[in-house]
Amino acid sequence: MNCDKIGKLIYTLRKEKDMTQKQVADLLNISDKAISKWERGLGCPDVSLLPELSQILGVNIEEILLGEMVINETVGGNMKKLTFYICPQCGNLITATGDAHISCCGKRMEPLAAAKANESHLLNIDSVEDELYVSSSHEMKKEHYISFVAYVTGDKVFIVKQYPEWNLQFRFHKLGHGKLYFHCSSHGLFYQLI
Repeated sequence: MNCDKIGKLIYTLRKEKDMTQKQVADLLNISDKAISKWERGLGCPDVSLLPELSQILGVNIEEILLGEMVINETVGGNMKKLTFYICPQCGNLITATGDAHISCCGKRMEPLAAAKANESHLLNIDSVEDELYVSSSHEMKKEHYISFVAYVTGDKVFIVKQYPEWNLQFRFHKLGHGKLYFHCSSHGLFYQLI
């Protein structure tokens, strides 16, 4: 750990929050001299203080330990670059349009890689007036089901969450060309072109 880098980051984040050393120290139940010591690079926060310090400063513990913030480049917001994350513990669905460090249930999540749908995972897509009717005969049991379907175009995304024991059938308003992403709980993320 580089105490000098960590101290500079703590100082910068504290100033961004418009807080004094005393205010941060009071929230951590320590003396403001300890905060001053950290910011001057003369010591590092105790590991037991890191979770609370990260909450106060609004940053991940990992960034505090690295002593630097990793800032993404500005992304134009193209939804075609949408990335999906699914927590293996709780099934939480998270999306991002740029690089992200995402964690859930205490573990870092990796972005899902989409594969082109094969015969056993193709969804039925029928055009009905100005809507797309999506259905499937895919198994929908607790141990094997499609957890979500997302219709993604250049500037929009529509997500329909699915649950075990439900029949997979719903409608999307037709928006032109795009991709239909869907996640099988046993086999991962797939896509079909629309």
